Amino acid sequence: QAMSLDIILVNRYFSWYSDTGHLEVIIPQTIIEFEGWHALHNKPVMISEYGAGSIAGFHMDPAFTWTEEYQAELMMKNFQAFDELHKKGFFIGEMIWNFADFSTPQEYNRPGACMKGLFTRQRQPKMAGHLMRYRYWSLAKHLENITQPTGITFFGRGSHPFN
Repeated sequence: QAMSLDIILVNRYFSWYSDTGHLEVIIPQTIIEFEGWHALHNKPVMISEYGAGSIAGFHMDPAFTWTEEYQAELMMKNFQAFDELHKKGFFIGEMIWNFADFSTPQEYNRPGACMKGLFTRQRQPKMAGHLMRYRYWSLAKHLENITQPTGITFFGRGSHPFN
């Protein structure tokens, strides 16, 4: 079956649905798994879903699940893994789940909405939205030599959110 595939797309939520709260597992688990997919099928690989939920305005230090900080820190750990995989030549893309929070049926594991959005249901950016904007402009500059507009920073942290 894999012979008919052009690209392997994988959905993974390390440190959210598994190992919840353990951000330190994201980098090794992502690299090992995606190297494995490439080795098994010798095809380009990308992540088609990853992320974490956050309740807009909910903050804790240190980061804790459902806080905007946790969602952002989870994203940054994923970015580090993706950057390592990009260097290996077979990792070709990343898509987060989801653009904006949305309504869900009544259920025990969601408070009336899927909260994994970069934006609220009212389309206001969460911390994650600002971080993703920075990420995509940084990738465009690095991979395609696109001129980045002035003022693209991650909350005034300089040129890179890991500084």
